[in-house]
Amino acid sequence: MSATGLDVFDKTLQTTHIWLDELMQAIGPDRQVAWHVLGAVLRGVRDRIPIELAAHLGAQLPLLVRGAYYDQFRPSELPKTSRTFDEFLEGIGAELASTRPVNVRDATRAVFQILARHVNRGQIEKVLHSLPEEVRALWPDSPEAPDVRERPERYSAGGS
Repeated sequence: MSATGLDVFDKTLQTTHIWLDELMQAIGPDRQVAWHVLGAVLRGVRDRIPIELAAHLGAQLPLLVRGAYYDQFRPSELPKTSRTFDEFLEGIGAELASTRPVNVRDATRAVFQILARHVNRGQIEKVLHSLPEEVRALWPDSPEAPDVRERPERYSAGGS
């Protein structure tokens, strides 16, 4: 029997929990923080890619995660003109200011790894080509982007 009464809800809850579990392996065991990190990074990407591409990426996300992705969505203001790496991370960091301290760069890398594992590769390549080179370097295919789960001590509460 379905836990929620609707299979679509059960599936999105299960998939979202998988994504959050993977993220918590990288940033620590706080599910609430993981949810905020996931949403902040996804919105950071969404706001810096062309609107059509943002819509296609959103369609690839689990239903529940898609809700966080589209939170505060203002299509008429996209894509944002900030293109530097620091501006990208600062926007994500600003969204995470009310959570426990998180290393924004490493948290972003962890979310990128989740996307690389779970979203269609062709879609990811299109997103990558729309992002600044410095941001692309955080993606798992980059030689500078190791698996964040290799060194979990780097993701303790003190990093930023």
